Amino acid sequence: MGYLDNSSITVDAILTKRGRELLSRNDGSFKITQFALGDDEIDYSLFNENHPNGTQYSAEAIENMPLIEAIPNGANMMNSKLITLTRGANAIPYIQVTNATISVNQGQSFQVTPSTFNLTGTNVAASEEYIFTVLDSRLVDDFVGTGGTATASASDIAEFSTIEQSLSVRGGALSVLPTVANALFSSTVTSRTTSIIVEGVTSGAIKTISLTINKTN
Repeated sequence: MGYLDNSSITVDAILTKRGRELLSRNDGSFKITQFALGDDEIDYSLFNENHPNGTQYSAEAIENMPLIEAIPNGANMMNSKLITLTRGANAIPYIQVTNATISVNQGQSFQVTPSTFNLTGTNVAASEEYIFTVLDSRLVDDFVGTGGTATASASDIAEFSTIEQSLSVRGGALSVLPTVANALFSSTVTSRTTSIIVEGVTSGAIKTISLTINKTN
């Protein structure tokens, strides 16, 4: 990872093999049809309305912050996407779950049922479809989205496709059965931890849940 020189406008892109192939043709077949914007590296607490040089310098510290170069890891990139609020929403949507830290034993099933606030109104809870991604699928025997389409599309999966063991599903809720196999455990390794990322399909909001599986077999 590195930083970009923000003294000039820079586009830093990482292309797939297919993207590089199309770009090398130089015949116009390489076209960007969709893109997302994010501000992961921006610290808005640096905005200073009382700057001694005047309000035109309020964002000076933010504008001079270095930008992180692109990295091919969906878990560590574009976590704070810029979104367009849906009609009726006048606050940033956020996802709430019952427990952001889950610790269960092998074979102890559980469900994740998120709610999205500020999607249809301020401080109003609403339901939407979500993309659920477990970063280490070896720790689960069943990882199923319930309600909605239940099947993650290729674009849903592509966001975390650089993580070898990730698995994505789609739905209104999630049902999980932790693995009963002992392949990842030993006499000294009695627990494993991964993350479940919940992303609202409509809102674009993201919530990360820490998942720990404890060895019992």
